[in-house]
Amino acid sequence: MESGRQSDKLSTVQGLRRANRAQVLQRLYADGPLSRPDLTRLTGLSQATVSNVVGDLVEAGVVTEAGALDSSGGRPRVLLRVEPDHARVIGVDVGETGVKVELFDLGMRELARADFALSAQGADVDEVVRHILAGLDKVCRDAGVDPSAVMGVGIGVPGLVEHGAADAGPGEHADLLVHGQTTGWEAVPLRRLLREGTDLPLHIDNGAKTMGRAEMWFGSGRGVGNAVMILLGSGIGAAIVTDGRMYRGSTTSAGELGHLTVDVGGRRCRCGALGCLEAYVGAEAILDRYRELRPDDVLTGADEETRIAALVAAADISADAASVLETTALYLGVGIGNLVNLFNPQRIVLGGWAGLAIGGRMLPAIQAAAADHALRRPFAGTTIELARLGPDAVALGAATLPVERFLLAGGIPD
Repeated sequence: MESGRQSDKLSTVQGLRRANRAQVLQRLYADGPLSRPDLTRLTGLSQATVSNVVGDLVEAGVVTEAGALDSSGGRPRVLLRVEPDHARVIGVDVGETGVKVELFDLGMRELARADFALSAQGADVDEVVRHILAGLDKVCRDAGVDPSAVMGVGIGVPGLVEHGAADAGPGEHADLLVHGQTTGWEAVPLRRLLREGTDLPLHIDNGAKTMGRAEMWFGSGRGVGNAVMILLGSGIGAAIVTDGRMYRGSTTSAGELGHLTVDVGGRRCRCGALGCLEAYVGAEAILDRYRELRPDDVLTGADEETRIAALVAAADISADAASVLETTALYLGVGIGNLVNLFNPQRIVLGGWAGLAIGGRMLPAIQAAAADHALRRPFAGTTIELARLGPDAVALGAATLPVERFLLAGGIPD
């Protein structure tokens, strides 16, 4: 019995130490460089506790000194930061037209990347798995990084990610399945397929949610507790953040903005339903609407991204191209107005490669349409902005998945 009580006490002490390390490390990562007095003030921990925690983290190589600040009448204050070279992380963006793999240090500086185009049949599961595994090998090789230095791999995918509860590796959810109604993925055991080719820890989430994480950590959503991040590419999805936490819903499918009905009995969506927002504002749908107006005018470019850029450029001289963009802005504004009414966010961020291409020209029209379709009071408290992190935000946000686990663990495994 005495042995059991001692074990419980040890477990409690270890848990408290881990919690203190996590609190200090998260502050340093989010707001550093910081001094020890800064950490004491920001965490509410005692000076002695902060000193002990910092000592542990410095000894482990997780935290390092980053210069000093002059202090009036006293010794200079030593600044601390998370050591960028302590570990490496990898972020993967599985899009509907390609796979992007990027290697980062802990400061989220890109060290290497690999891009793979998907074949004409779209997001074939076996092809995606091959590209991801090839990308993991390539970025480590190009950067001269031993895979053992990689703390984890985050992967953003199109579709719904369902987490199960069996046969998980260390720190992983098990039986993870990806469902992509518009891409033809039905209960794809993506992590299990990847596990056949890599031993690295794998963390998988919806691509709109990983983009949202990146913008909340480093971009347009930083410092905002209630926000919606919109990822507009071939399709459209969203990450909904409430009180600083990602809202996922009962089965993690929250945020499927593209399948909000905006026109009863309207255009058929790739999901099979009629009148979905994606059937009007997704890149594929935008190009389809232009072809209906100008069947003889083939926009140049081998991929959707190039053709959307050509359409935006053509709007200066083509009334039909301008009309397609105006209609896109109208429907996108309607969708955003609905988000304002439903979630009352402080900020709505429009990202994704198509969102940035169209929003760069049409943001005022999108904002005006949203104002026309939202209640005045909640709309007055909302800003609508473009994402700041560019088209790499999905991979960057995916890479934060293992980083977050590292921070929550206090940076030092027990």
